[in-house]
Amino acid sequence: MFIRSIKINKSYLLFCSIITTILLVLITASILYPISLPAHSSDLIWNNTMQENSTSKKSYIKWVGFNATYEVLDKTSKLDINSHNNGNVVQYHWIELLSYLACKYGGNFKKFKQTDLNSLIQKLDEGISMEDLTKDMKHYSYYYQSFDAILHEFIGEYEIEVPNAGTEEKTYIKQYGIKAFLPIAKNYSFNHYDDFGNSRSYGYKRIHLGNDLMGSIGTPIIAVESGTIEALGWNQYGGWRIGIRSFDKKRYYYYAHLRKDHPYVKDLQIGQIVKAGDVIRLSWYDWL
Repeated sequence: MFIRSIKINKSYLLFCSIITTILLVLITASILYPISLPAHSSDLIWNNTMQENSTSKKSYIKWVGFNATYEVLDKTSKLDINSHNNGNVVQYHWIELLSYLACKYGGNFKKFKQTDLNSLIQKLDEGISMEDLTKDMKHYSYYYQSFDAILHEFIGEYEIEVPNAGTEEKTYIKQYGIKAFLPIAKNYSFNHYDDFGNSRSYGYKRIHLGNDLMGSIGTPIIAVESGTIEALGWNQYGGWRIGIRSFDKKRYYYYAHLRKDHPYVKDLQIGQIVKAGDVIRLSWYDWL
């Protein structure tokens, strides 16, 4: 039986920290699967133009660099969440906003200007659809599909459990906002080791496609997103580890360096479904 963790309700800074540290490793895993989710108004693989020959072999995205800055993630996520919670007539979607800006900057978010985002929001408020705004942007669908594969389950509708006053019964209330969990349990400290892209030579030469989060022995580790367990057990490169694949099969969460003799919650097994927020293991040394 799983130990349920409390829903993390921290600042947007914490949320964006999750993205910049955890999801970098997911990019590589997700690109191994053909991405065929269309943008809201398109059935395209690479751009907003229908393929001339539907019988021709479709291309798919093999690699994408995700380098959105904290500033851009913070501003677009707040616009998305606030527009839904405030009941705005025009509701924004941060993946669409990010994709539009990526097209404008050629994927280089260091070029971000607040005036560009303000202008986009103004046009949307005036009733111009994102479809019309991006119809001449050749790579909009490319960025949309890429960012959606990475961020799809991080913002949206979810339910929280609340007790009923005077009874033992509990009620579930729908809310809209950040759905993902920090992989480190609440009130446990950790450090971030920025080692994405560093060289690795043990076993074979490769680059490290992830970021390590270093915590104390016994720190509870939380499932970032719901999914299915695909890997469980010992691996010479990651020690005791758990691999969880998202339900849409586009994100893979790799939890490594588990605590010796107590690597994961009892009765956990391959093929089992875990929910976002479940405690799945205790860390061993100081890495995640």
